[in-house]
Amino acid sequence: MGIRTVSVPAVFLDRDGVLNRAIVRNGLPYPPRRVEDVEILSDVPGALARLKSAGFALVVVTNQPDVARGEVAEDVVVAINDRLASILPIDEFRVCWHDDADGCDCRKPKPGLLTRPPLYDLSQSVIVGDRWRDIEAGKRAGCRAAILIDYAYDEGHPIEPDVRLGSLSEAADWILQTMVNR
Repeated sequence: MGIRTVSVPAVFLDRDGVLNRAIVRNGLPYPPRRVEDVEILSDVPGALARLKSAGFALVVVTNQPDVARGEVAEDVVVAINDRLASILPIDEFRVCWHDDADGCDCRKPKPGLLTRPPLYDLSQSVIVGDRWRDIEAGKRAGCRAAILIDYAYDEGHPIEPDVRLGSLSEAADWILQTMVNR
């Protein structure tokens, strides 16, 4: 039996900093630790609705290393994802539960979260993230474009995005203008 493929393109979305507000400490973003702390960014519902109506699958790809580090329970991450899914038109959540030392193939910047079944049409897909790990994962997976929501975090960018924007709404505009005739 072969790998299940889906002929539609996806917009792969990092979770924290793209869909919900990241908690920034010392210039670096962190995920919320409780469901009550989740704040969906104001432009996200409209941006996702526009992408969905244009035929894109909406797939969240998120590193959650705090689970491997024992700092957050897996059920808390699942509850946060469930809350987001109850409000937003997300098709699928793909989570890496590992830390760098685990050597998995799913922790961004590795492309495993984007290349697991069902496999979307990566040549017509886009990744939207707020960190270099997202951008590199998208490029390594073969996405058509990698978009950085640039919050000017205090970290380098060893790989350049195709475009830097200020919000998911701006990213949706760019995707729809650039890829509408895909």
